Amino acid sequence: MSDAKNANMKGLILSGGKGTRMRPITHTAAKQLLPVANKPILFYGVEALVDAGIREIGIIISPETGNDVKECVGDGSRWDIKITYILQEHPMGLAHAVKTARDFLGHSPFVMYLGDNLIKDGVGPLVERFSKGNADAFILLKEVANPSAFGVALLEKDGSINCLEEKPAQPKSNLALVGVYLFNEKIHQAIDEIKPSRRGELEITDAIQRLIATKHRVDSHILRSWWLDTGKKDDMLEANRVVLDEMTDMEMLGNVDENSRVSGRVHIGKGSKLVNCIVRGPAVIGENCTLENSYVGPFTSIGDGARVTQAELEHCILREKCQILDFNGRIADSLIGVGVELTRSNGKPQAFRLMLGDDSKVEVV
Repeated sequence: MSDAKNANMKGLILSGGKGTRMRPITHTAAKQLLPVANKPILFYGVEALVDAGIREIGIIISPETGNDVKECVGDGSRWDIKITYILQEHPMGLAHAVKTARDFLGHSPFVMYLGDNLIKDGVGPLVERFSKGNADAFILLKEVANPSAFGVALLEKDGSINCLEEKPAQPKSNLALVGVYLFNEKIHQAIDEIKPSRRGELEITDAIQRLIATKHRVDSHILRSWWLDTGKKDDMLEANRVVLDEMTDMEMLGNVDENSRVSGRVHIGKGSKLVNCIVRGPAVIGENCTLENSYVGPFTSIGDGARVTQAELEHCILREKCQILDFNGRIADSLIGVGVELTRSNGKPQAFRLMLGDDSKVEVV
């Protein structure tokens, strides 16, 4: 798809919210900046829009984490695009986020993308369908086992939307709203005509329902490939697993001594050093890491500057500058924050599942 074709379409990524389900990690970091395969989740959304030919992206930020997002993402020059930051003072719903971004969006059609989502196939085909079609809104759906936890859609036979409900107690279908929406400018009037929900928020489902009630066409696409909402620790670990599982190559930029063994799809960054270690991919080890006398199993990502000695890791995310020293135990299914110092006094081998916030100092006894 050419960039020119979608030059007038803008992107809107939501990166506000307080990430309460990911505490204590999100006490000190925006949830959208947490890494999946050593890359911030937010970058996957930006890249999905860029791959669809979108050159102008607005990012909704919160007062608490907005500066961190700006510092991490920058002005868009790394992707050769323009990024505008839009402050949403309070998290008052997705439709409120669109309302807050109205000056940026103007009269342009746009893609709204929730910044903590990962979608295998990106949004390019959806943008193309929306650009060629006559719908005023287009939403992405996915069959789920627990629809009452999501916005839910009921479809007509032609794939258009009959009605939407936000987290219904008795869902009319198992089709959940994935977190990718395409709109033209008519959504703005619909938002102006809705009232806050019982949660005190302006719901995007209510705005889309208003479009339907006023005889505007809302189309849909059912996603058959994977979609991941990274709102909880286990969701993050699953996203890390899925993305690592799709790695197709090895990259050995660090130093691996003769007593270490590396097998499978493994990335080892520049300046990293492995001494007497076993690494079984898929796994990613960042730059300037030191690993000694340790085992790194599949579906593990280790951030830049980390140090690990006498430990076994599997299905874990270790963030930057994390230190796991002389642990003499197994750590699995764990999310460990930036700058954590984790040690263990002498004891018999055991397995641990951990979630530790940034800069924690923990000794397991």
